[in-house]
Amino acid sequence: MEAAAIQTMSSSSGKWLKLGILAVFVGGLATFFILGGDQYLSLDVIKNNRDALLAYTESNYLQAVLLAIIIYTASTAFSIPGATVLSLAVGFLFGRWVGTAMILVAATLGATLVFIAARYLFADAARQKINAGMAAKLINGFNDNAFNYLLFLRLVPLFPFWLVNLAPAFTPIKLRTYVIGTAIGILPGCFVFANLGQSLGRIDSLDQLVSAETLLAFGLLGLFALLPVMVKKFRKTN
Repeated sequence: MEAAAIQTMSSSSGKWLKLGILAVFVGGLATFFILGGDQYLSLDVIKNNRDALLAYTESNYLQAVLLAIIIYTASTAFSIPGATVLSLAVGFLFGRWVGTAMILVAATLGATLVFIAARYLFADAARQKINAGMAAKLINGFNDNAFNYLLFLRLVPLFPFWLVNLAPAFTPIKLRTYVIGTAIGILPGCFVFANLGQSLGRIDSLDQLVSAETLLAFGLLGLFALLPVMVKKFRKTN
């Protein structure tokens, strides 16, 4: 009886913890839009406040670094649109090298928080519904080649960043593999946008940012990441 009571209490506390985590994510996203945060994450706003942002950064460098990382991490964790603008702003304020490091740390941390939350909240329910068909093949793919599959998804800019943050949570991929694959996979993009941020004043539209050559390069990197997977499958069939 006592063991059953303890198990019931543990189950109840776990349920409330899950509801609390879900409320934080939903509440954070809702608060962002209610307070009009999306109006500030625009290219025009950043460009119109260039001088003020630069002055603050120069006067409070370490504080500005910490604040930028927190904002970027939160925007990634809450899946708030505007990562491109934030990346440009970080590159503009801190330069291509420091900016790249900051974006890499913040984006990886934010993605990891999403991954952990999604796995804790929804993984059990999801696994009950993805035991057949294409979903099962996806699970098997991650199970056999987790690192390479994730690297491909990160490198090829065909998939929304928030979706790639969530999807692996419902697969057997290990947290360590997820973190390392995410960091390596987003590194080229971090550098590209931080580097572009240095020329923020000459960018009039987000459509100007990524050229066909850049997309092709990311695509080739993604195919390179899948090469070990294709070789492995080829050996199995022969």
